Amino acid sequence: MQTAQIKSVKEKIYELPLGKLTGQFLDYLTIEAGLAENTVLAYGRDLKGFLGFCKSHKINELKQLTARDVQAYMVILAKTSMAESSIKRSLAAIRMLLRYGRLIGILQEDFSQILEGPKLWQRLPVTANKEKVIALLHAPDPKEEYYFRDRAILELLYATGLRASELAGLRISYVNLDIGYLRCIGKGSKERVIPISKAAIAAVSEYLNKQRPALNKPSSGDFLLLSRTGRPLGRIEIWRLVKKYAARAGMPKNLTVHTLRHCFASHLLAGGADLRSVQEMLGHVDIATTQIYTHVDQERLRKIHKQYHPRQ
Repeated sequence: MQTAQIKSVKEKIYELPLGKLTGQFLDYLTIEAGLAENTVLAYGRDLKGFLGFCKSHKINELKQLTARDVQAYMVILAKTSMAESSIKRSLAAIRMLLRYGRLIGILQEDFSQILEGPKLWQRLPVTANKEKVIALLHAPDPKEEYYFRDRAILELLYATGLRASELAGLRISYVNLDIGYLRCIGKGSKERVIPISKAAIAAVSEYLNKQRPALNKPSSGDFLLLSRTGRPLGRIEIWRLVKKYAARAGMPKNLTVHTLRHCFASHLLAGGADLRSVQEMLGHVDIATTQIYTHVDQERLRKIHKQYHPRQ
């Protein structure tokens, strides 16, 4: 069954040329291809922008589209402040739409492979040192109403490197405090097991004993983190909580939930953890994605060398 978000994106797309076909394509991604909801939503938003471009260029059918048209759209995106990773995702969405057109017989030729995307520059992830992270973990005030829940959230994020959506989907049955690990359902419904630190175990245990029972409602189910109304806490709410405590701890404004994931990985590697173990805990399919964290530590060493070596 489709969510209201996907339905809303489709309704906006239907108003544009190629809209009906694109709506069918999103259904195909959801039902046939089995893509995650967030991925389908992202592709829908990307294609909505592309369909707007098609409308302005009087392209009303997929068979009118040429490789030059798509490249022109890529150039327009490149001139905006859009991140290169987002431009690459937009191109991926267009390529998949073209392949779908070929699959259902609308296109005789699939030119998706000859389309060139922007070169992705390898950007070092934003991290914070251990002292700043500790300050963030201590930011919740014991006098605050949701102190135990919020402290558990921060401790879990730093202890496990979970994404906000993964933390929001965490259930009590996924967490084993006696042994000290949790099961996480990540991207593509892939499951992984992650150890939990003693500090996180203590924080979660305290939350379960002292606060969750008061928040629990018949509709709460087995979800670990609950809002004041008893419903499962969403990823946006988790994001806002982290931003709130980051500001209180005097941390940079660009710190997000994902920054704690970066800190988790880079601090483990700096402490001597092997790359494969960190890859498994983060849920990265390709180890090349994990390797960027080794560059973070190398960059730190380079700065220290430059600052203190007498021959600089």
